[in-house]
Amino acid sequence: MEGRLLDRPLNPSKLLKEQFVSNLTGSSLLEIAALSTIVPALVVLRKWSSGDNTRTDSAKKNDDVRPVRKDWMHYFSALVVDYLTVVLPILLVFTVLAEWAFTCAICLVILLSMYIVLKRSQSHLKSGHNQLPSLRADISSYRVSVVLVTCLCILAVDFKIFPRRYAKAETYGSGIMDLGVGSFVVANALVSRQARNITSMSFKAALSSISPLVFLGFARIISTSGVDYQVHIGEYGVHWNFFFTLAAISILTSVVRIHPKYCGLVGLLILAGYQIWLSFGLNEYLVSDERNADIFSQNKEGIYSILGYWGMFLIGVSLGYYLFVDNSSKGKSRNNQVVKVWVLAASFWILAIIFDSYVERVSRRMCNFAYVMLVFGQNFQVLSILTLAGLVSYGKNLVLEYAFNQNMLGSFLLICKYTNRSGKSLS
Repeated sequence: MEGRLLDRPLNPSKLLKEQFVSNLTGSSLLEIAALSTIVPALVVLRKWSSGDNTRTDSAKKNDDVRPVRKDWMHYFSALVVDYLTVVLPILLVFTVLAEWAFTCAICLVILLSMYIVLKRSQSHLKSGHNQLPSLRADISSYRVSVVLVTCLCILAVDFKIFPRRYAKAETYGSGIMDLGVGSFVVANALVSRQARNITSMSFKAALSSISPLVFLGFARIISTSGVDYQVHIGEYGVHWNFFFTLAAISILTSVVRIHPKYCGLVGLLILAGYQIWLSFGLNEYLVSDERNADIFSQNKEGIYSILGYWGMFLIGVSLGYYLFVDNSSKGKSRNNQVVKVWVLAASFWILAIIFDSYVERVSRRMCNFAYVMLVFGQNFQVLSILTLAGLVSYGKNLVLEYAFNQNMLGSFLLICKYTNRSGKSLS
């Protein structure tokens, strides 16, 4: 009797929870495009209506300008309005209004179009186009959007109100949550040291810089096993997780030093070679249940997918350099940058559809070529819609964005910690 009690898991509903997030096939690419329209559209509409509650863009990378706080009540009231007009609608669309996602996206597009036509017809805006700033505020908004959606999905995924098609797909297909890790990689690549052409760090300094990621990776293992929280082995493997992937990308980028001009080409070559390898049998091994005792085989999904994420990161570095850093090329005005972002968004979406249809279906588990193109298409779609804010409000950020920017990593870690604790209490 005592032996049976000792064998009983800490979390008796762990198996049920694992089944709840297993064998999923994701949603359609069209629905992902609709959801990727709703989030930035809400941010843009809030910026246009916020007036003095926004924060002006800074010339610095991290938007470190302190908000002018006439009083704390004004600051927190703006924060509450941001929550009610941005965060709450996103949460509703991702849960109770999920079946109305397409309708919501169409309505927001119509509303944006009407607002733009109305404002463009006003003479005072026509004279103000010369004041349009760089895309720095839009990049900041885009990074906050990535973290915000990721946090909301992490919190909601364990509840039945969150549609199963939005959760991570088992092997092939893509839910909105499948894009989380890829979006983090792209968001970091666009503003990375490499993209800004800053002298690369030494290998010793690189090891020092990734030590927090390695620590968080091991902390993730300890915390999930400590509360007996369900971990889907098919996602990264037995021991691997998101933080180890980011650490591996950082090490590879530091060891193999490539000028940002050539990062895009090298990234495409890596992805092409990796996709060929997948097509010649590696994909069958990665989706199989075959696992030997060695650490490599135990974490085959996480280790092999590093090649895909590294190629993704290098392409992101190249795009960040050419779009926002390189001053030698022509067409650095905001209008030209915005056109390039929109063209890139459309191009990546077309490539994602082609690869998904004719090469191999989208798979976050393997980080194949189709998945990389989908991540870039979705991320640049979000960024392109956010650039519309510059048509009315010039480089302003919301109070909510400022708050997230100051505590981005802390917010993400807090959500992860809360998820582990809530998972234990709900069981």
